[in-house]
Amino acid sequence: IRWRHPERGLVSPQEFVEIAEENGLISDLGAFVLYAACQQTKAWQDQGFGDLSVSVNLSPRQLLEPHLKSIIIESIAESGLDPQYLELELTESALKEDIQGVSERLSDLRDIGIKVSVDDFGTGYSSLSYLRHLPVDTLKIDREFITNIELSKEQQAITKAIVVLGSSLDLKVVAEGAENEAQLDLLRELGCDYVQGYYVSKPLGKEAMQVLLQQQSQ
Repeated sequence: IRWRHPERGLVSPQEFVEIAEENGLISDLGAFVLYAACQQTKAWQDQGFGDLSVSVNLSPRQLLEPHLKSIIIESIAESGLDPQYLELELTESALKEDIQGVSERLSDLRDIGIKVSVDDFGTGYSSLSYLRHLPVDTLKIDREFITNIELSKEQQAITKAIVVLGSSLDLKVVAEGAENEAQLDLLRELGCDYVQGYYVSKPLGKEAMQVLLQQQSQ
């Protein structure tokens, strides 16, 4: 999400999401993002762009909301999107409190077909124990380990360890922050299932994304 401010122009989420988290606006903002993402993904599917899926970030505050499940179900129902094409992304820090409660909430969501991923993996909670208790589908390796990975044996070793961990738990592994072909080749060699980053595409608005989808479908 980006804020198109009338005077400041395009404002990065790094500048306002934390504030929204602190003052409680993140709940309304998150609900809007979820609804818009489901609507747009279903629209692109209906236009023939394949079985696209969408990942939506979920803030720690949203995760604790008692009506989260009903908000998600409503967004899916109104958009017509099949739940299997929606993935919710949680940071490690969002998982460190009340593991049992979080596990139950995520299990409820997975029961209706939604997938769950752990974002920025490796830099947050720094404990692997929660992976045994939480119903997750994907690990997303933090970009800190991917930036300049082709120059660092240590980063390569950490990335490989996360890939092996994910594979042993039957989880998909996504490398965040891939910026060049050398990194892509190395991450493929290390066994990553997917990459995300500027090498694939910079963040795009709806119209630009539509053009990219049309180019890829030709």
